Amino acid sequence: MRLYGKNSVLERIKANPKTIHRILVQEGHADAGYVRSKASKWGIAFQLIPQSKMQKIARGINSQGILAEVEDFCYADYGELLERVENENLSLVFLDGLMDPQNLGVIIRSLACLGEFAIVLPRKDSVDMTDSVFRVASGGDNYVSVAKVANLSHAISEAKKHGVSIVGAVTEQGEDLTQLNFMFPVGLVVGSEQKGIRDIIKNQLHVKVTIPMKQPRLSFNAAQATTILCYEIAKQKKKK
Repeated sequence: MRLYGKNSVLERIKANPKTIHRILVQEGHADAGYVRSKASKWGIAFQLIPQSKMQKIARGINSQGILAEVEDFCYADYGELLERVENENLSLVFLDGLMDPQNLGVIIRSLACLGEFAIVLPRKDSVDMTDSVFRVASGGDNYVSVAKVANLSHAISEAKKHGVSIVGAVTEQGEDLTQLNFMFPVGLVVGSEQKGIRDIIKNQLHVKVTIPMKQPRLSFNAAQATTILCYEIAKQKKKK
């Protein structure tokens, strides 16, 4: 796998340098010396390459002149996430049918900023952790655990057995987000933009929540909605 851009590469060096095989930097790049020193500190192979070669390797992706070849993404163990819910005040975000890698990348970046969140994806009908996701996450992938489960409904049932309150995001007829007091520990379910949360998952919810909007015919995309909801969860978590 590859990481593209200064932020993604430097955050990986900071958080998990052992997963980096090689760093490539375009000749003449303003940060070449700095990146080289960081790579040298951790024994990471470093190579300066001409712009033409960087463009060929990046295949049209804006690499900002820096990319890293890294190990494949390692998904978290879901059972360990449930233990962290109890021991580390972790909140879970279940993404039901999310297919857009850009949305997942934005969600990861937002949750990394907020802290104390992890993501749960189903194995089928879901986006995976790809180069595109990493690029948008801008290094946030180093700070948000992501688990992949065979059955999202069963995973939510397991979370409920661990005392997790399950809240589902719906576009209408849910509790007003500005009036809702979350019960902790909490798990948030966000569905796809096209279909929303599946009925089998809706039957698992303790509460449905809706983000109030001035223009009801418009709506937030999945990444925007998740960020808003998780910001409120993080804010209330600090007060409890």
